[in-house]
Amino acid sequence: MLYHPTSAVMRTPAAAGLAFYSIAFATSDSGATELTGWWIPAIPSARYTILYLHGADGNLGDTVDDLARLHSAGVDVMAFDYRGYGQSRFVHPGESNWRQDAESALQYLTATRHIDPHKIVLVGSGLGANLALEVAAAHPELAGVLLESPLEAPVNAILTDPRAHFVPARLLVGDRYNTAAPAAALRIPSLWFFQYAQPQQTGSPQSFSAFEKVPAAKTQVWLPPSPDPNRIFRAEFSRWIETLNK
Repeated sequence: MLYHPTSAVMRTPAAAGLAFYSIAFATSDSGATELTGWWIPAIPSARYTILYLHGADGNLGDTVDDLARLHSAGVDVMAFDYRGYGQSRFVHPGESNWRQDAESALQYLTATRHIDPHKIVLVGSGLGANLALEVAAAHPELAGVLLESPLEAPVNAILTDPRAHFVPARLLVGDRYNTAAPAAALRIPSLWFFQYAQPQQTGSPQSFSAFEKVPAAKTQVWLPPSPDPNRIFRAEFSRWIETLNK
């Protein structure tokens, strides 16, 4: 009910005109590779590297447009599928496994590609934004974190479902993706993107509660209805990334 993975990757960055390399990393005890993804280099060389954490639905093939708009800011981009998604090894998705996979991806960037962690920016979308917040709070050496449409209480999708009344759902479900604690522990710059709840909505929407708890430098952007929302996203992202490490 929380995760909806698919295995067939229907699009690659080539569909957006991007050169990329397929990558595989995180070797199991048996010697098998567990995680697969893409490395999309910037030309010329980039100042920052993005580690992209996608949401709970689909797989990497559904993120190509998001990766392209990030890449347009002149950054290297690494994106991967969690175990259970795309061509990565099959296991049942869960918060613990997602966290392990994100840590493996960071390890790949720093140990295999020898990228300075101070030049790595985490980017998460949807439930991946909740994960990015957790990882960012544990890694104050990173350059920053971008959170696109994080979920305030994702587990409510399970606990409020009518079927949950027939089982002790609150005891059976271990995943929480709590945002309050990692937000309060965040020590690196953060950029938060939210969509207006209604197309006709104007004014200042109610702030995401976790955002208020962040003690470090932070920026909140509400994306209004627009014929080209990606233009606003790209402009705000490019502006923000230029402020890092200043």
